[in-house]
Amino acid sequence: MGSKVIGCGHYLPKHIIKNDDFDKSIETSDEWIRQRTGIEQRFIAAKDEVTSDLGAKAALEAIEKAGLEPKDIDLIICATSTPDTTFPATAIHIQNKIGIKRAAAFDVQAVCSGFIYALAVADNFLRLGQHKRALVIGAETLSRIMNWKDRSTCVLFGDGAGAFLLEARNGDNIGVLTTKIYSDGESSELLYVDGGVSSTGKSGYIKMNGREVFRHAVEKMGKALEEVTRNAGYKLNDLDWIVPHQANKRIMIAIADKYKLPFDRMIVDVDKHANTSSATIPLAIYGALEEGKIKEGDLIGLTALGAGLTWGGAVIRW
Repeated sequence: MGSKVIGCGHYLPKHIIKNDDFDKSIETSDEWIRQRTGIEQRFIAAKDEVTSDLGAKAALEAIEKAGLEPKDIDLIICATSTPDTTFPATAIHIQNKIGIKRAAAFDVQAVCSGFIYALAVADNFLRLGQHKRALVIGAETLSRIMNWKDRSTCVLFGDGAGAFLLEARNGDNIGVLTTKIYSDGESSELLYVDGGVSSTGKSGYIKMNGREVFRHAVEKMGKALEEVTRNAGYKLNDLDWIVPHQANKRIMIAIADKYKLPFDRMIVDVDKHANTSSATIPLAIYGALEEGKIKEGDLIGLTALGAGLTWGGAVIRW
């Protein structure tokens, strides 16, 4: 028993902030942002949009693409670091908005690694036969926890949502072949939000040591990708596509260089969305599907690193 992706959905807010728009508020430029990150623009949720709104729209599209209805889903896992409410979980709000009455629904919080964490959890539920179909959603409104005067962070992030619909299937070498997740709390000070319910009572803002996060990302994302590919019985060069967390184009280039991977096999769309944390991987895959890059039967490697530090990888036969 395994789990196969049978639908992929996405949602991006209407409001776009391009690099040039920052000239009015902080000391930066389009050239500076492009050279250091590869980012050209980011989408920002409207004041009346919350994370579950984004996630619900992405989920509904994934269900539609699969030719199913909400009633066919019996598990919902939402990866998010920007929940609607402290409780209940954002997955519960999504469940209500898309009209699913009988399903387990909960959140996973692993920041930028969240989608791979949620994928691993959903895959294991389906492999055990405890659920038949699972929505795995990455949804964020990071604009709510950004200090718009801090040029080291505010230019990096955006809002958005992506979703997979997984179905339990019998057969070898189909769907999610392997996953692996990791964490190391000793590095939590490298990337964090300086607020919380039990500490400050406020949501706080993103803080980051960019140089150190970059170093850890190249090392840990590369090793995670190498390990999950080996666990699936393949070598890195067997992968048709590599979909890294979309945080910084230079990280992706460094991973390709270090592991001698053709960069043209990497799916890169950080220029279009910026870093949407848990939503970057499904958004990147959605875009690649729409462009006709990813095709049925392709072998795809996923890898991500996020605050915690958390990181992980997965290999999927599409």
